[in-house]
Amino acid sequence: MTLEEKAGQLVGTWAGQLGESKSVEDVEAEIREYNVGAVASFGWAGAIDSRLDDVVETVNRLQEVALSETRLGIPLLFNVDAVHGHAYVAEGTAFPNGLGMAATWDENGAETVADVTATEVRKTGAHQNYSPTCDVAREPRWGRTFETFGESPFLCGRLAAAMVRGYQGGSLDEPDSVVATAKHFPAYGEPARGEDTAPVEVSSYLLQNVFLPSFIDALDDGVESVMPCYNAIDGRPAHGSREYLTDLLRGELGFDGTIVSDWNGVNMLHEDHRVTSDHRDSVRMTRDAGLDVASVDATAHADHLVSLVEEGTLSESILDESVERVLGLKFRLGLFENAFVDPAEARDVVGNEDHRNEALETARKSMTLLQNDGVLPLDPDADVLVAGPNADNPIHQLGGWSVPDATGTDVVTIREGVESVCNGTVTYEQGASMNERLEIDAAVTAAEDADVAVVAVGENWYLHEFGPSELSGTAPDEFPNRTTLELPEAQRDLLKALSETGTPVVGVLVSGRPLAVDWMAENLPSLLMAYYPGTMGGRAVAETLFGRCDPGGRLPISIPRSASHLPTRFNHFPHPTPIGPDEHLPSYDPLFEFGHGLSYTDFEYGQLSVSAETITSDGATTVEIPVENVGDRTGSTVVQLYVTEQAGSRVTPVRELCGFERVSLDAGAKETVAIPVDAATLGRVDPTGTPQVSPGEYTLVVDEQTTTISIEASD
Repeated sequence: MTLEEKAGQLVGTWAGQLGESKSVEDVEAEIREYNVGAVASFGWAGAIDSRLDDVVETVNRLQEVALSETRLGIPLLFNVDAVHGHAYVAEGTAFPNGLGMAATWDENGAETVADVTATEVRKTGAHQNYSPTCDVAREPRWGRTFETFGESPFLCGRLAAAMVRGYQGGSLDEPDSVVATAKHFPAYGEPARGEDTAPVEVSSYLLQNVFLPSFIDALDDGVESVMPCYNAIDGRPAHGSREYLTDLLRGELGFDGTIVSDWNGVNMLHEDHRVTSDHRDSVRMTRDAGLDVASVDATAHADHLVSLVEEGTLSESILDESVERVLGLKFRLGLFENAFVDPAEARDVVGNEDHRNEALETARKSMTLLQNDGVLPLDPDADVLVAGPNADNPIHQLGGWSVPDATGTDVVTIREGVESVCNGTVTYEQGASMNERLEIDAAVTAAEDADVAVVAVGENWYLHEFGPSELSGTAPDEFPNRTTLELPEAQRDLLKALSETGTPVVGVLVSGRPLAVDWMAENLPSLLMAYYPGTMGGRAVAETLFGRCDPGGRLPISIPRSASHLPTRFNHFPHPTPIGPDEHLPSYDPLFEFGHGLSYTDFEYGQLSVSAETITSDGATTVEIPVENVGDRTGSTVVQLYVTEQAGSRVTPVRELCGFERVSLDAGAKETVAIPVDAATLGRVDPTGTPQVSPGEYTLVVDEQTTTISIEASD
């Protein structure tokens, strides 16, 4: 390979609108002249294609150019953001976004979701998925909270690893496997001010014990690619940091896959972080740091690579190592044997009935009943008013990282879901948009004639800092934004007006973040958290409201009482109270706790036990607890195991999640749930980066039951 051909394989380009517009013809020229190795022509918000037939036609057209009109005929690698299903293709299957997926507390389900997604992605011609999101959400004002699996490093890691297994399958040479990409390394989820890409200033302890574990779980399950975060940690932007990408990721953690830039991550080094003088200097810094592929830096990046090597500033061996990794992926994916897509097969697979049923089942399991005084489940013969800005808006229901246009999506909205399961009269009055009062009086009149009002409020479609405005429909100074977690006045006015009619009001939260809804909690009889539930979300909401399925979700993140109560985390650190605990407000006082969620049936736990009360630091024990459904209907619960460390010389969280098991039981059924606990899981990483398990006592808690185990030093 020539130097220019090597450089081309290490850059990607796009077709669509990203600062500037690029046509398919523009991309063809870049492939011919620069041997560009990766393309994003679909699978993101500004892509040139979002309809299935167009996607496939463009992929095959560009692959033909790469194979037939370049000297070496190296196939292209297409990448997408299919973070909750193939949601940037209108006909694709959209699953609940990250928080909703996490609310299922279902590792097997997450693996299945990723497997379905990988199948749809490959059938449309893409090979790398920029997922899973491994970020731990420790700042709920942050606009990317909805992409995460919540605030527990343990839960985030288990679900991220499950997604890796689902995306990549048994091997990349399987025809429906895609390259998984763990992002955003190493720490992204606690930005200053809740402002996306702002610095994340964390201690070495938090970095090692809060932010890295979920990435380590993904690495342990063989994730093939890692994406750095946009932000700086300890003054070092991750995209340009050899300490993070080479010393930590490749050295300490042993990663040997590809490192791919986030979009515009290279340019941000000189444009925003100001640690380099210009684009060329940024290219040099990222390559010294360990970057393999510049996702959309295109031809300018390739030119700089060539000139940097030619003048001796950058060693060609660095390019050689990266090219070897990139070509290795393409060979393992089978692209040299079959780079093209079958349009008929794509139509048969993408968004098919089996995949939609899987989306429905996942959404059902995510539905989290926050409170209920007996109004739910609803009578199937009830007359129902459906209202609110999120009751009949498919794009709001999909949430970010999905098509911003409903054409071709076939999303089942909440209104449509209620109409499909209710035998009574269903009336719809929107009442309010996201930020404006509409016909609230008409909604009030309809509520007075109804047996119950179902009001879907919350947030609209957005990504990153709650935009872009052209697509989200809201300006930066309007809700949703990071200055408030409370619902805007228009939505509150609608809720209050309907509540004053005396008709029971059921609140449904369609939202990407844990909103502060204290008024709703105090004044409405029932409150359901639906997250961004995806293609079949409206059906899942309706089935839950009418009792056709049990609300199986549990909160993966705490819901605060207000933005002023932040941070609100279940795994906070203990600390002294100098003038006494009675003079100190609780350190953790959420509106709804992490792990909370109600069922339509009742569960009773038997006696907690462990298989071994004393284990060595390299040993394990098993926690067992009988669970019985003592109600009169089938239901689901999640057995949650927490640990409090009594050993060790440094301060550790008051409790951490260390195990969980989702269980579904028929009425009267009983099952003993067994949760394995490794001593290593209970350990911490010391200041040198070495995992350590302190000998001593650890308190394990399930529900309100506790037991203590002892860990002894191994020989």
